[in-house]
Amino acid sequence: MHADLHSFATRVREHAPLVHCLTNLVVTNFTANVLLAIGAAPAMVVAREEAGEFAAIANALSVNLGTLDVPQSKAIRVAVDAANAAGKPWVLDPVAVGPLAFRTEFALDLLDSKPAVIRGNASEIISLSGGTASGRGVDSTAATDAALDAAQILALKTQATVAVTGATDYITDGRRTVALSNGSPLMTRVTGVGCALSATVAAFVGVASGPEEHWMATVAAVAYSTIAGELAARDAALPGSFAVAYLDRLASLDAGAFAATLVARDIAAA
Repeated sequence: MHADLHSFATRVREHAPLVHCLTNLVVTNFTANVLLAIGAAPAMVVAREEAGEFAAIANALSVNLGTLDVPQSKAIRVAVDAANAAGKPWVLDPVAVGPLAFRTEFALDLLDSKPAVIRGNASEIISLSGGTASGRGVDSTAATDAALDAAQILALKTQATVAVTGATDYITDGRRTVALSNGSPLMTRVTGVGCALSATVAAFVGVASGPEEHWMATVAAVAYSTIAGELAARDAALPGSFAVAYLDRLASLDAGAFAATLVARDIAAA
């Protein structure tokens, strides 16, 4: 499995997928740098008048609701519709859904537009699945294992791959579920690491051969990112230097280090 997972990183470097990011204002620069580090090509086309045209030519679309407002919601809707019409996969990062009504209603509406992947923290995934989770803004107040059932339900309902990320990451399509236990607490001390992970997932599914590979591509993207974070934490003990080390590890993580560091286990179906 190690080689199969790392092969997606190799594909990204070989094909440099164009990833259209409709993301939040806080993380745009860091997200672009993460995509460049893994070998993808980032683009932040935000105007509603251009979003659909660009989404149709990109390899994948990453939608992040972190600083959602009405103009961006319109651009997202146009981009999602165009990506679907062109057969391009898109990833939903439902930042802070649950406590906030506008973005929650919008995110629930987007579920009908068939995201390839939904990537969020435990509180966000519980909320999207119809449960009650008291997230604190962008932060989760629930552990990821508390959201595992919700993630599997949401995956079956939407036919998307669902990734719940936190201290332990769970990736499920409702039938297959894997738990990943890499990473570092420093990844929560740098703004944009989680948001950039969603864009990384988009890059990996953008080089998948089709929907049948979306689950494996998502596992690969989360594993690659968290292993890079774990190794970066060995190089740098504080947030500022960690951010630089993280980009360097993303750019240099090879198959040997990936396989030697990966901690993964399959979760039996309920």
